[in-house]
Amino acid sequence: MQRNILALYIIKLSKWFSLVMPVIVLFYGEYGLGLQDIFILKSVYSVTAVVLEIPSGYLADVWGRKRCLVSGCLLFFTGYLCYSFTSVFEAFLVAEILLGIGQTLVNGADSALLYDTTAHYKKEHLYLRYEGRITMIGNFAEAFAGIFGGFLAVYSLRFPFYAQALVAFTGIPAALILKEFNCKVESQSPVSEILKIIKYALITNKQLCYNILFSGVIGAATLTMAWFVQPVLIYLETPISYYGIIWTVLNLTVGIAALYSDRIERYWGINKMYTFILLVIVSGYVALAFNLSYTGLFILFLFYICRGFATPILKGYINQITFSEMRATVLSIRNFIIRLIFAAIAPFIGWLNDAYSLQTALLIAAGIFLLPGLLFLLLQIKKTPDSSTS
Repeated sequence: MQRNILALYIIKLSKWFSLVMPVIVLFYGEYGLGLQDIFILKSVYSVTAVVLEIPSGYLADVWGRKRCLVSGCLLFFTGYLCYSFTSVFEAFLVAEILLGIGQTLVNGADSALLYDTTAHYKKEHLYLRYEGRITMIGNFAEAFAGIFGGFLAVYSLRFPFYAQALVAFTGIPAALILKEFNCKVESQSPVSEILKIIKYALITNKQLCYNILFSGVIGAATLTMAWFVQPVLIYLETPISYYGIIWTVLNLTVGIAALYSDRIERYWGINKMYTFILLVIVSGYVALAFNLSYTGLFILFLFYICRGFATPILKGYINQITFSEMRATVLSIRNFIIRLIFAAIAPFIGWLNDAYSLQTALLIAAGIFLLPGLLFLLLQIKKTPDSSTS
């Protein structure tokens, strides 16, 4: 059991020790890209993820979580190699496609294998704790990487990408030592089975459906905010050397919050927790829009606390109400929804920023996430009894 958990920790580190994220907007800017161009790149990434997300989850269920994780880590490494040695928009598109495919192969398969591992050893009750720790490790890694990435960027905006390729490589041997559980060995009709699982997750099982859709909206909201951080820092004319430090503080915040996610969920119960998450996420956008000053960094800090415990809680509850043989596919449906929403709105949000203002983009984004989030929250509350123990 511990071998799998340790390997999953390393894979998380290889993906989240992100030396490039704190300065990637500056990197793009050095080659003449505006925020709209940047959001187009990230939309291509998301479209790639959208197209392959559910098939890759199903592939993890029938071909193997381990094989998908190994393949995903290989593609992740290749994507950063592409970024390291190219400098044109078209090459960046290719890199984003490679990273998108790699991401989809890992997404769902990692959480599914973690749950299968705890279930195999009859320790399912520890899943949320380990999921929280993995989320914490990922965000701690991204946090400390931000410091190194920021300092490397002072010398050259290219250096963080060289180092990132080396970090991405470490996930490959970790994935190779994983032990597989509960994997099908064959499939008679993949398309039919995928459609059957989609129908079950989004139509037949209403409780699961509302949880997936709500989780998708929240996931898209936190992903979009992550791409607003650097435009905010640029707006504030923040020195480059501070980018990594600020990024570090924000991601340490996510990691610490994730560590306590299981305790928070047990105390409040699922429905109160979901309501709180939606209120904080939407309020964070609005508050930041009206505080585009260094006060806004404190608002981001509160937003990232919510992001920290939201991710493991939302994924954990979906796991609890999902059958093992379709777990990776169902988690991939969740990721599909996140990427679909982001791919649909990101270019529009980027255009709002370039054509109008950062404040306008933040306010419109708040409205976009509030309406569907509130709808799915109400449906979820109606369908699910609260489990608060307070």
